[in-house]
Amino acid sequence: MHPRDQTIFALSTGRPPSAIAIVRVSGPEAGTALATLAGKLPKPRVATRALLRDAGSQPMDDAVVLWFPGSASATGEDVAEFHVHGGRAVLASLFAALSAMESIRAAEPGEFTRRAFENGKLDLTEAEGLDDLIHADTDRQRRQALRQLRGLLGERARDWRAQIIEASALIEAGIDFSDEGDVPAELIAPALAKLRALLIEIEQVLAAQGHTERLRDGLVVAIAGPPNVGKSTLINQLARREVAIVSPHAGTTRDIIEVQLDLDGYPVTVIDTAGIRDTDDPVEQEGVRRARARAGEADLVLWLSDAPGAPVDYQGKAPVWLVRNKVDLVRSDALATDSQGRPMAEFRISARSGAGVPELLEALVDFAQDYFGGSEGGLIARERQRMLVKDAADSLRRAIGVVGEGEELAAEDLRAAARSLGRLLGRVDVEDVLDVIFREFCVGK
Repeated sequence: MHPRDQTIFALSTGRPPSAIAIVRVSGPEAGTALATLAGKLPKPRVATRALLRDAGSQPMDDAVVLWFPGSASATGEDVAEFHVHGGRAVLASLFAALSAMESIRAAEPGEFTRRAFENGKLDLTEAEGLDDLIHADTDRQRRQALRQLRGLLGERARDWRAQIIEASALIEAGIDFSDEGDVPAELIAPALAKLRALLIEIEQVLAAQGHTERLRDGLVVAIAGPPNVGKSTLINQLARREVAIVSPHAGTTRDIIEVQLDLDGYPVTVIDTAGIRDTDDPVEQEGVRRARARAGEADLVLWLSDAPGAPVDYQGKAPVWLVRNKVDLVRSDALATDSQGRPMAEFRISARSGAGVPELLEALVDFAQDYFGGSEGGLIARERQRMLVKDAADSLRRAIGVVGEGEELAAEDLRAAARSLGRLLGRVDVEDVLDVIFREFCVGK
């Protein structure tokens, strides 16, 4: 039997022990499993109390069960749910009873959601939104994922694809009736107008997004600078706990330390790096190398300094803010400039006392808002989605440009645009990416 034709089961709630645990079963044998363990098949979509018994008629648990016949279920298949007490022994006995049944097996990660996708219960953008919602750490991540789960991008993409197909039909009809004098022009003119309006709409969606797809992973901020300037003290101040060792001895930090922050709903990863300096210590040399590499990958670098006029030793592409530490001990009126002498943003703090840190955090929130686009209506949540929408826009642009030169070329570009949007929804030529996407889900979804 093909794995997709087998009945699957999994724990759909958190790790035991817990007050209540939900075990979900989906597939053609779900009803048989429910009737066998509960003694009978309850009414559809009605919570029913039942004493569950194993194959030897021994009681397992006093539970609540539900029955969802396909296709009116979450996966589009027959689905049974067992709401049991969340003890490990209860779950172990229920899993053993289900596993002993023919054609029933434990589910793989994301298999429930994949079956829902394959049965047309949700498109690929909604499935990605569900995964993002499960893994959301901040409120803004949650709101973005919920927009995806509600299918807002999918709805727009379906509408765009329908308009492209309609315009393509007019252009191809013009090709078919090319011998009828003015008929092609009458067909192509409205198609061209529709395509131009559609291209403007798609370009506006792309332009309004900023880096919204990066909201899933968050903003990376690296704290860099020479040894002993207070980098570890600052990251402890930002984290509000002791995450890094603070020592008066240079070279204490030799590996990368990361802290996850929630700044006004924006996920921010702050990195404490090794002090950047020339050294003969091979271990510290590796730490400096890693520090430079990690700072080079960051979205923003906070260059910490406690010496007036000290150079900023950073050559990467990310914006750099100069953060002057120990302002309670060191005074300086020197202007902040980068390695090329250009003015740069400057903040003056005391990492030990916390003076100036709230202003730095406020500036980080503003930077994150600008970086992610700040729009609550952003539709694009993943790089895959952005690239496919961009591919569709590029194909539309080419089609509009070649309409006057040859309708056959325009028709081919329109087919490419429709295909890109079909791949976005997961309905066209995406088998190669499905395993990657659903593998990221947790077991039970």
